[in-house]
Amino acid sequence: MAAATGAATIGSVFRGEGVPVKERFDCWRELLARTRASDMTSVHADDFRAEMRRLELGPVTLLRSSFPPTRFRRTAALVRRTDPEVYHLTMPLDGGLALTRGAGDRTRTFGRGDLYLVDSSTPYDVRALGVPAPGRPDRRTEAVGIDFPAALLPLPPQRLREVLGLGFSVRAGSAALLSQFLLGLDRQAAALGPDEAARMGAVTVDLVAAWLARELEAEAVLPEEARHLALAQEVRAFVRRNLHDPELTPAVIAAAHHVSVSHLHRVFTCQSQGRTLAAWIRERRLEQAHRELADPARRTTPVQTVAARCGFARADDFSRAFRAAYGLSPREHRRQALAGGRPGGA
Repeated sequence: MAAATGAATIGSVFRGEGVPVKERFDCWRELLARTRASDMTSVHADDFRAEMRRLELGPVTLLRSSFPPTRFRRTAALVRRTDPEVYHLTMPLDGGLALTRGAGDRTRTFGRGDLYLVDSSTPYDVRALGVPAPGRPDRRTEAVGIDFPAALLPLPPQRLREVLGLGFSVRAGSAALLSQFLLGLDRQAAALGPDEAARMGAVTVDLVAAWLARELEAEAVLPEEARHLALAQEVRAFVRRNLHDPELTPAVIAAAHHVSVSHLHRVFTCQSQGRTLAAWIRERRLEQAHRELADPARRTTPVQTVAARCGFARADDFSRAFRAAYGLSPREHRRQALAGGRPGGA
């Protein structure tokens, strides 16, 4: 077990190959049990080849793991013995997880594209099914998840019982935003310092709350900050999907999200450290154009075509904005990038 590079104070990394064979399963089980205490068993315990990245985001813990078939049983006896009252949200990335929650509940199976939420106060039985792994002798399950105190979630516990143990698709809506945020956090784990990590933990819980409130049709009970954060995240995703549209204006975005333009401006500017929505859209368009112009596969695409694809209706407006942002014209940037020089603004 080793500290995560660049984030020694907030996380750790476990790689089974770096631990003596006989100690691997116990080390991995101990690390996971810090927030997910259960009886863990595996037919691969004698030679347990697993990896886990654990990131502390204040009171929230982010886990990214890859492991062979394993069973996790949180029994009624374990619940009676100790209950930290936490929620566990899990999103399989590869392989499958079969969940049985509580006495008499039916077993549900989740795979890539799903996520589910359980609590530490109710017994559960999870079986990691795994899929064949290229170049490895065992089947694997890969997943990302978060653990956080139940008290942080600003939703009535009796309403949350309606969604515990159910599977939800991450292919659209608030669940899609949440899943992409979690994957982005995992990718940036090594770059986060303690203060920033704690802020990201608070943002994570707000996004979980927004997702669950949408599923329960209970947005009205959310704190204002959580509603505003969710709106800003939804707007950013909407903009990225529609950058090509030159008619993408704050008025169009406000109408698509059923809010007034003034409310949209106020919320987005507050959630973006003072940056206006129009400025943010222009930055994203310029970034996309910057990438496309440096792409060898698009070297014959006319500059004005790239500009139009990025939502700039007028070529001269695009050229002026590009030079102001990067210090050289679009053609100069393309020429330097494709010649192997240092592209402007890089």
